[in-house]
Amino acid sequence: MCLIAFAIGVSTRWPLVIASNRDEFLDRPTLPLDRWQTACGQEIISGRDQRAGGTWLGMTPAGRVAFLTNVREAKPKVAALSRGELVTRWLEGHSDAAAFSALLEGDKHRYAGFNLVLGDLQRNAWAWTTNRSVATNSGWHSEMLEAGVYGLSNAALDTPWPKTLALKNALKASLQLAAKANSQDEFWQGPLWTALGNRAPAPFHLLPSTGVSEVMEIALSSAFVEIPEHGYGTRSSTVLVADRGLKSTSTTTSLRIDMKEQTYLRSSTDEIPAICSMSFDISW
Repeated sequence: MCLIAFAIGVSTRWPLVIASNRDEFLDRPTLPLDRWQTACGQEIISGRDQRAGGTWLGMTPAGRVAFLTNVREAKPKVAALSRGELVTRWLEGHSDAAAFSALLEGDKHRYAGFNLVLGDLQRNAWAWTTNRSVATNSGWHSEMLEAGVYGLSNAALDTPWPKTLALKNALKASLQLAAKANSQDEFWQGPLWTALGNRAPAPFHLLPSTGVSEVMEIALSSAFVEIPEHGYGTRSSTVLVADRGLKSTSTTTSLRIDMKEQTYLRSSTDEIPAICSMSFDISW
């Protein structure tokens, strides 16, 4: 996954909203959003990478959440393990983010560069972890996240790349629409889908410098990526919403989780989005 904006604890009604694009090689086999089980029997709601078996954004029926992006590097190192495994490792576990990150630090060299966001709706706890921090000698960094709106692409959390800022602004606009309407209708999510589908490259003077060629910087600067000559681009867009509604009481919290994924099926002449939706309730 290469572009995410997420809001945690900003809205009482919608305590979690995630909007994301997954960019990947077009020939990498992938299964769409669905319910599936890991080898240990843990049920996960996500799309799935058929080559390595992991995922880029997933959630359990109990409300554990994880998603990741790659860190862009001019000469990425060959890694022993797939980064998609990081998401499933968290979803299969029961520890808090601090304990998980401490354990993961010992394996940091076995993965290529990553940003990993860990969440637990029941604990109301969120963390960001990376093995490519420029602020530490070891490259390792992990921190708990407060309530707020965040953006993540292929650099550190909230690095102000144009497409990251644009998606964060779209998320803020969507939440403002939702607050005014206070409705079950999904129209307030419109700015998210528009921003995720934006194919316009960033202005040249705002391009980041990540070590890749200028041509690639331009091609990768749009929210929706299309690089057919390299067989690479945006494979899917996902919006996840946790809706508190009117179900919660003083002793029970209930959330309605709605996930919608648009997978882009490319042919020689057409691009057809296939839409998958999943909804379920969690209570504690």
